Amino acid sequence: MDNINLILKTAVEALEEVKGEDIKVIKIDELTVLADYFIIATGNSTTQIKALADRVDQQLSLKGIEPYHREGFSSGSWILLDYNSVVIHIFHPETRDFYNLEKLWNDGEVINIDDIK
Repeated sequence: MDNINLILKTAVEALEEVKGEDIKVIKIDELTVLADYFIIATGNSTTQIKALADRVDQQLSLKGIEPYHREGFSSGSWILLDYNSVVIHIFHPETRDFYNLEKLWNDGEVINIDDIK
């Protein structure tokens, strides 16, 4: 399994373990140089959002994969974990609706998360 697929699989499973909602994976490699994939998920409170991010970070760290950059831990309404090829966005529902990344990146390919696991 290559590194990108390992990140995708591990992150999606970690988000599901902590009951992340509306998990979406969007392939954006042909649209931008920012990343190959975005993973977008929702948590219903700042506590859950932080727990989701911590779980993803922990599970990937156990596999020797560390984020290039982390952002948003102080606000708790949107946490970003940047693993270079995969950028993970964990939102509070209102913040997710406001930024609407799915619409912004609607030219990307939505990947069925069952195909990742």
